[in-house]
Amino acid sequence: MVFSKSHTPIYSIGTAAKKLSVSVQTLRLYEREGLLIPFKSPGNQRLYSDEDIERLQCIRTMINHDKISIGGMKKLHGMVPCWDIIKCSDEERNNCSAFNKHTGGCWTYEHTHSICATKECRLCEVYKLSSNCEQIKELIVRASLARQPEQ
Repeated sequence: MVFSKSHTPIYSIGTAAKKLSVSVQTLRLYEREGLLIPFKSPGNQRLYSDEDIERLQCIRTMINHDKISIGGMKKLHGMVPCWDIIKCSDEERNNCSAFNKHTGGCWTYEHTHSICATKECRLCEVYKLSSNCEQIKELIVRASLARQPEQ
């Protein structure tokens, strides 16, 4: 598997926690809640990339500065229009939990009969785009504007 520099998993969970001034347990909580998908080595060690650190900084800013809860973060990720980004067929979109629910990012749902079934969520464009706070807002706004009827 080849990673670009920013996607290369190089930081241990302890190092990532120190870089962010959080506990290791906090990073594990974010993973359990579906806010983050760390790379796992063959020995099951969690490793984090610079992109993961950016994602975690976004999460920390939203929680600490914007006062958005973990549940709120999950809802925001659930609003990212993955079906538009991935270009799902109408049938796939209408049968997809990520489209029909909005309780987490599309990477938190099991995809068995769609274009996403063969994708590795950590490397998916939707997951990557939602690593940046400004991009999340832009994606949601763009999708809502595209859905408005013409006047």
